[in-house]
Amino acid sequence: MVPRLLERYRQDVAPKLSGEFGYKNVHQVPTLTKIVVNVGLGEATQNPKLLDKAAEELASITGQKAVIRRARKSVANFKLRAGQAIGCKVTLRGPRMWEFFDRLVSVSLPRVRDFKGVSPKAFDGRGNFSLGIREQIIFPEVEYDKVERITGLNVTICTTAANDAEGRALLAHLGLPFTR
Repeated sequence: MVPRLLERYRQDVAPKLSGEFGYKNVHQVPTLTKIVVNVGLGEATQNPKLLDKAAEELASITGQKAVIRRARKSVANFKLRAGQAIGCKVTLRGPRMWEFFDRLVSVSLPRVRDFKGVSPKAFDGRGNFSLGIREQIIFPEVEYDKVERITGLNVTICTTAANDAEGRALLAHLGLPFTR
């Protein structure tokens, strides 16, 4: 079954972008390649169980098992040793990516308190967009009663866009609410 947002991309968004930017080839039209969802927990150095709970929540949010990330270098000031587990991430591609983006835009972001849109300044210069979310409880998959600690997460949306203008147009047409 084809995800709802992917169908909309093929029917509406791709032709709009093609007309807007004057692409001659279908393969020039920007699309989503992957979405990386990352949770960094520096406190996991003292309490490793926090990381297990965060990985479990991330798996329920994304529908895919989280990978534990380890420190590359030792930092004495942070009481951190190389190889110590300090975060977890999930890389989404294909149908799961489209489903996650659809849920993020239509369900989760509107649940943020005092939400006025996301900043259009978070592009990297190559059409990729990063978004910080302060609370994991905005996702309906997370059971509020079972949450021990509020953690934030980073969502990086990677596109095939050549520049920020194309990336912003793609994400705006897909429904990501940007502030003015």
